[in-house]
Amino acid sequence: MATEGDILVSKQELHDFVVRCITAAGADPNHAADLADLLVTADYRGHYSHGMNRLDMYSSELKSGICRGGGASPEIVKQTVATALVDGNNLLGPVVGKFAVDLAIKKAKEAGIGMVTVRGSNHFGIAGWYSLRALEHGLIGMSFTNTSPVLNPTRSKEQVLGTNPISMAAPAKDGDSFVLDMATSSVALGKIEIQDRKNLPLPPGWAVDADGNETYDPKKIKGLLPLGGKEESSGYKGYGLSMMVEVLTGILSGGAFGPHIRQWKGATRVANLGQCFIVLDPKAFTDDFEDRMSELNNICRQLESVDGPDKPVLVPGDPEKEHMKLCDKLGGIPYHPNQITFMNDMAKMFNVTPVKTS
Repeated sequence: MATEGDILVSKQELHDFVVRCITAAGADPNHAADLADLLVTADYRGHYSHGMNRLDMYSSELKSGICRGGGASPEIVKQTVATALVDGNNLLGPVVGKFAVDLAIKKAKEAGIGMVTVRGSNHFGIAGWYSLRALEHGLIGMSFTNTSPVLNPTRSKEQVLGTNPISMAAPAKDGDSFVLDMATSSVALGKIEIQDRKNLPLPPGWAVDADGNETYDPKKIKGLLPLGGKEESSGYKGYGLSMMVEVLTGILSGGAFGPHIRQWKGATRVANLGQCFIVLDPKAFTDDFEDRMSELNNICRQLESVDGPDKPVLVPGDPEKEHMKLCDKLGGIPYHPNQITFMNDMAKMFNVTPVKTS
């Protein structure tokens, strides 16, 4: 939600700003536009950890040549009627992911299901951007990716797995769809970076220090806790989900996996991330899927809240819808002043026009 002192930027200006920075960093303009679409969508939906906050990471990897800015396209290595393996050729993650999920959508329309795994990819942003592409066609979309090892498996002092996010989008009546988009760690690493940028402490259950002990200081973190936190609060379930994503992405695709993936900061080699996209045509199973999905959504929303009517029970996708409504009402996306400073520092670095605020 917006707070006093936030600064508004229009979606179009943000999109143009990203294209300016990313093309200056060495990307093909069309590839830069794909990345801009994703980053603006992330912030518009309220996922600030994966929007403009990630601009420095993408641009630095393009500038260094670790990530390929163009001159190639994702390639289908092998395929069947319903499956495919794609090599991303080390291009920007959103370029690779968009190609792969669109291929899965095509196969789902033809066969009822499409599953595409990817190797040779890079950080692909919010997983929901891809499942939402399937939703636009009235299909159920799922997306998964592995990431650099930042998560401490339950009982471990070391980081072996990534935040390994999961997304699923399922259509309901009148666009009131179910949209799950979550990390299998307690929190995305970007949210810790946002807390640090705002000079705020970390909530309990987020992160650990170099000794594997929980810390609330964003400057002292060494690793993230799995979804659920410590073992006594069922963190082993998040650990298991993170491994499940690793199976579907890095291992199944032949890409890098677990500790074989390069480190998150100061990378000196390509990521070779693995990703997976699954798309289903609900009409291959039932003719009234959207009605039934809407019924379940409404059952959950109408439950009595323990916090009273001001904090109702929500379903996945509701917080994002509220944030998008807020942005539309304000006429732009609200940012903390420190985030605007960060964007303008990026503009100086690439000698491009700074972001224009409202």
